[in-house]
Amino acid sequence: MGTPLHRTLADELRARIRSGAIGVGEALPSEAELCREFSASRGPVRQALAALRDEGLIGGGQGRRPVVLDAVPAQPFESFLSFTRRAELTGHVPGQRLHEIALRHPSPAVAAALGLEPEDYAVQLIRLRLLDDRPAMLERMTYVEKVGRALLDADLNAGSIYALLTGQGVDLHAARHTFDAVAADELDASLLGVEVGHPLLRERRLTWDAAGDALEWSEDRYRPDVATVTVTNTRSGRGGFARE
Repeated sequence: MGTPLHRTLADELRARIRSGAIGVGEALPSEAELCREFSASRGPVRQALAALRDEGLIGGGQGRRPVVLDAVPAQPFESFLSFTRRAELTGHVPGQRLHEIALRHPSPAVAAALGLEPEDYAVQLIRLRLLDDRPAMLERMTYVEKVGRALLDADLNAGSIYALLTGQGVDLHAARHTFDAVAADELDASLLGVEVGHPLLRERRLTWDAAGDALEWSEDRYRPDVATVTVTNTRSGRGGFARE
């Protein structure tokens, strides 16, 4: 069975918005124009436009032509935690290169964030993330031992750690994200291809399970010329968060 027409139409319009062919603030073609272009009835066209409205890409309605509001779609919860998923949703090819992984005692600050005692071990890793083969982000991740041990023998150059852990039943239930700016240190500079002291966008993330137990502490540093952050809030309580 082929892809439904409304999905094909939505994918095409989404690609045009992402590429800038239809810029923010510009109107989309009318329903009649889209029907003619795609040889479609109004039903699939309206379904496609409804999908783009749900993603926060377009506004308008009630007889008004839809207008582009944003070039980055609101994303589902799992994309909050998965760089790979976010990259795919925004039309980029994700990649990764593991720099190091070890079982060790974390620093006092990280141990406190995870609720660990000084004698407790955790799994810590450093991994370079790529977008379209360009260095984009350096992640420093710490997992409590019961979660992180599964990573010690895994191929972390193969894809998403989030997908690997959730596939093994790890309950990554919620996360708190804190953003600020930092200067690149020597490791950042060597792996991200910037000068020492270059400004980087930093995200610190604490992830916990449904019982409220902390599972992961991560500090991710982004090249601001490659990666951006978009946060969308609505009064309904649904939030969108995207990185590209």
